[in-house]
Amino acid sequence: MDFKLTKTQMLQQELFRKFAETEIKPIAKDMDEAEDYDRELLQKLQKIGAFGIPYSREYGGQGADVLTYTLCMEEMSKVDASTGITLSVHTSLCCPCINEFGTEEQKQKYLRPLVDGSKIGCFGLTEPGAGTDAAGVKTTADKTEDGKYYVLNGTKMFTTNSGFADTFIVFALTDKSKGPKRMSAFIVEREFEGLSVGPNIERMGIRAASNCEVIYENVKVPAENLLGKEGQGYKIAMTALGGGRIGIGAQSVGIAQGAIDETLKYVNMVAVISKL
Repeated sequence: MDFKLTKTQMLQQELFRKFAETEIKPIAKDMDEAEDYDRELLQKLQKIGAFGIPYSREYGGQGADVLTYTLCMEEMSKVDASTGITLSVHTSLCCPCINEFGTEEQKQKYLRPLVDGSKIGCFGLTEPGAGTDAAGVKTTADKTEDGKYYVLNGTKMFTTNSGFADTFIVFALTDKSKGPKRMSAFIVEREFEGLSVGPNIERMGIRAASNCEVIYENVKVPAENLLGKEGQGYKIAMTALGGGRIGIGAQSVGIAQGAIDETLKYVNMVAVISKL
């Protein structure tokens, strides 16, 4: 098997590297200390097509492969892990739910603006009592008598990108009597009444990334915003998380390489000073 990058991939990698060095690195420290992601940087990422790299041009994406996406993740994460996780959650968790399980109408309405970067997405699965155990979700989605809406009630924690996201993928129980097997997935717009986002949660690292508590209080979601069928939520979540490991793996490689690069700079500087 040939593990060499193609000429196109190498050109893309260089583009990502230059962008990271010139646009992200100079402000990464300030963003981290302020615990706030620069909104202008989001717009710059949109301009280079960073939010839709592995998605079809049919929906406004770049039409590139997953490897090109991982190259972007590595280069961005070398200088700022917060940018890496912002891209990863949007590209690897939110978008796949609609791309793989959404109707054509949902793709046109929600996927298109996500992959062209005009809107940002997030993924609401984790709850105060349901972290790695996704089966512990307590958020509910009750269908109205006329069948036109689902009413969501519950709280999600550590929802990355939620501070500025436009589109929320939310997992909730549509039939509490059957436990996690009756968990369903919904596309929720930020403007829906009853959705509220708390302040950024303090963390030890990756502090510039938006990571908040999101409360759903009698949020009426149109029935057509159900992803797939009722009861497919767990499958949808696990499918997205499986692909998401690729993005997180690339982010980890980038963070490690960035640490090595900075260490070598320091060691070389010390070596030069010691000879003076």
